[in-house]
Amino acid sequence: MRTSPQQRLREWIAAPAYPWITGGAVTAGAVVELIAIPGGVTTTVGALVSAASLMWRRSFPPVAMLTVAAGLIGFAGDVNLYVSIMVSGLTGCYSLGRNRVLHPALTVAGGALGALCVNLVHINTWSRMDLPVPALWEKGSLSLFAESFLLTVVVFGAVMMGDAVRSREETRIERGLAQAKLIAMERQQAAEAERAAIARELHDIVSHSVSMIAVQAESATYTTPGLTPAARDGFQQIAGTARSSMAELRRLLGVLRTPPGDTGPATLTAPQPTLGHLAELVEQHRAVGGTAELRITGERVPLPAAWELSAYRIAQEALTNARKHAPGARTVVEVDYGADRLLTLRVRDDGPGAGPGSQFAGGTGHGLTGMRERAALVGGRLSAGAGPDGGFLVEAELPWGSGRTVGDERGSRT
Repeated sequence: MRTSPQQRLREWIAAPAYPWITGGAVTAGAVVELIAIPGGVTTTVGALVSAASLMWRRSFPPVAMLTVAAGLIGFAGDVNLYVSIMVSGLTGCYSLGRNRVLHPALTVAGGALGALCVNLVHINTWSRMDLPVPALWEKGSLSLFAESFLLTVVVFGAVMMGDAVRSREETRIERGLAQAKLIAMERQQAAEAERAAIARELHDIVSHSVSMIAVQAESATYTTPGLTPAARDGFQQIAGTARSSMAELRRLLGVLRTPPGDTGPATLTAPQPTLGHLAELVEQHRAVGGTAELRITGERVPLPAAWELSAYRIAQEALTNARKHAPGARTVVEVDYGADRLLTLRVRDDGPGAGPGSQFAGGTGHGLTGMRERAALVGGRLSAGAGPDGGFLVEAELPWGSGRTVGDERGSRT
């Protein structure tokens, strides 16, 4: 992926060698400038120290105070302002604000005091050069301090610019951390909600089976002739264990139940969907404007309720994703009842696929999280990604009746 010039500039500035390169360049410029326009000892030392200290401004930010102080001293030693002193001084003020070595108000106040001292030195120099310098109490004497005023404004602007960049960088980092935390919380909540929904559905399935065991065990003590007392007690124990399990399951359902406003009684008492309802699901997809086809291969065999429900929910979520991310695409739902007691479910479409430019690449949705939970619940595997012929493919392998599991799930679309 090509990066923009602005991004490349940011990466170069963030590189560890950046302060050494720029500081060395300013120092070399100061040497050339001093050779071309020789100055006094104070100016020479101030200019070189101010420029060379820039090389340590990132590894040791307080050195920027030396940079600014040396620049002001170098400027005070000569009435001419060298370009190298101006560049190093501005960079030092920016670095002080960028790293907040001191509070910006203290930094600006210190810069203003330094500018005033430089101005007073220059006033004394002008008077010794026989220039017309009015006394401090005479009319027009305030114009002598225009230099200190201008230097203070420049220091203020450089410090505030560095502080603004620092604030923006901190805000960007905090926003990124908050966004990452929010995404993690949303994913966790989605996984917890999906597990709770699965647990409630399994409760309905298991409670039906356990209640049948209890009823049949109790009725067997009356309908089976010739039972021995031991056999009768055995049936009663089976019925009692079943009733205890039912009570525990009801308690768990009370914990997992969603608020009444979110889930009505009809939802809790409605029969759970199975693979026999896939045709209706495909019809619903067509009714809202989608194009879908259902293909079933192998001999249709009744599966355990958990497998039927998981496969149905995976197909339902995959069709929802197809409508959301590939509207108008043709979708094919394939169900394969394998001879090795392996149910394979595939939902594929001919939409834009899972490339880096797709609208759902790197998304923060939670549909895939639920499908993974469904497959893992029955020891299966779910994969999702670009199909071999383009588009997007969701494939779930759900082994049943053999106690085995298949590999870890993987996916890229949410």
